Amino acid sequence: MNGYSTQEVAELLGLSSARVRRLARSASLNPDRAPRGWYRFDFRDLVLIRTALALEREGITPLKVHRSLRKLKQQLPEGRPLTAIRISSEAEGLVVRDGRLAWNPESGQVQLELADSERGRNVASLDRRRARAVDVADRRLAAEDWYEFGCALQASSEQQAGEAFSRAVELDPGHSDAHVNLGFLLHQAGDLEGAEMRYRLALRANPKNSTAAFNLGVVLEDEGRRDEALAAYHEALQANPKLADAYYNLSRIYEQTGDRATALRHLRSYSELVAIS
Repeated sequence: MNGYSTQEVAELLGLSSARVRRLARSASLNPDRAPRGWYRFDFRDLVLIRTALALEREGITPLKVHRSLRKLKQQLPEGRPLTAIRISSEAEGLVVRDGRLAWNPESGQVQLELADSERGRNVASLDRRRARAVDVADRRLAAEDWYEFGCALQASSEQQAGEAFSRAVELDPGHSDAHVNLGFLLHQAGDLEGAEMRYRLALRANPKNSTAAFNLGVVLEDEGRRDEALAAYHEALQANPKLADAYYNLSRIYEQTGDRATALRHLRSYSELVAIS
């Protein structure tokens, strides 16, 4: 049977076995049982146990932890890294953030981040003014200027950001970070082939660009090329041994292939890095 025992989870999270079982109860987990009755936790269980622990540290009442995590377990996508999910207690209750998405796990209602929206509109207005000024003097801008301009635009206009990053690589085909950002935009748009090409161009320009290697691994996984994805994640770790999510993704893939010993080794590395950060 796949999954992790109570003792393995305790070692990964630096807790006692009794604490893991209590947190599992508060998170409303129903882990599988091995033939002898031992619990077997999966990756989603690990996410929820760690979340329950964090909420306890914030002083959230056990009842609210129980109620919220029972709902969150149904809402949490399979295989999300522990670092991808953020839960906080705010005036309107618990709020879960996964990338750009925010919602209340109890009601399921998506949260409208008014402050960010207003700030985004102000940034968009400012960037449009900048764009008009840049349009006049674009020939005088260097590749790095276009790259920084694209980064400033990315939150408010992905299309304009993409144009700025494209201009950067036109001026400097070896601008690795501009290729990475173009790849990210293409990946978000569903163009996996285009994203893969950009990440490979980024690595050709800078073989030690760990972000490019990691993102390439994600694209290769999305394309169903698991062995190549493994190689890309290992390449990312050679460039940056502290890249926690690379260990997590390696652990997940090795678990899928049945190599539990290697999966557990990478998950331990991931857990140690998350505990430090």
